[in-house]
Amino acid sequence: MSRSTVDSPVLHGDVAHLGFLLGLWRGEGEGVYPTIAPFHYGEELVVGHVGKPFLSWVQRTWSLDDGRALHAETGYLRSPPGGPVELVLSHPTGVVELSEGECHDGTVTLTSRLVGCTTSAKPVRALSRVIAVEGDVLRYRLSMAAVGRDETDHLTATLRRADGGHP
Repeated sequence: MSRSTVDSPVLHGDVAHLGFLLGLWRGEGEGVYPTIAPFHYGEELVVGHVGKPFLSWVQRTWSLDDGRALHAETGYLRSPPGGPVELVLSHPTGVVELSEGECHDGTVTLTSRLVGCTTSAKPVRALSRVIAVEGDVLRYRLSMAAVGRDETDHLTATLRRADGGHP
């Protein structure tokens, strides 16, 4: 196998319709929740692929006030033929998220089917996400049901493609 084949694998057909998410995205967002003070954050999201039927998802956020790390997520987006879009994520807070949904016209809508928490994690019952890409701008909204509260808006952000264009 030549080096160029290793460096640029062909996007697997099962996830080709999610190809608009590929790339390095950076921007800012804001968080709110009934149990915390509102906050602003910086964010970086890297969505990649290796030619297999999944996209990799690596996200990190930091405080805009002092640069300290706030959150991170690592996992995969899948879309089996005839099935839903699936998001499988691990959070360093002791939470794992299995969400499913659909993709239409540059928008991915996901709702958790399962949220698992370690004994020491804050109790999270549900998560939902709407991720929309228009050109080189990615916007998302995340809602959460946690710590005894019903599902409510938690995060919104606007990220811009930071890797020079669509891969």
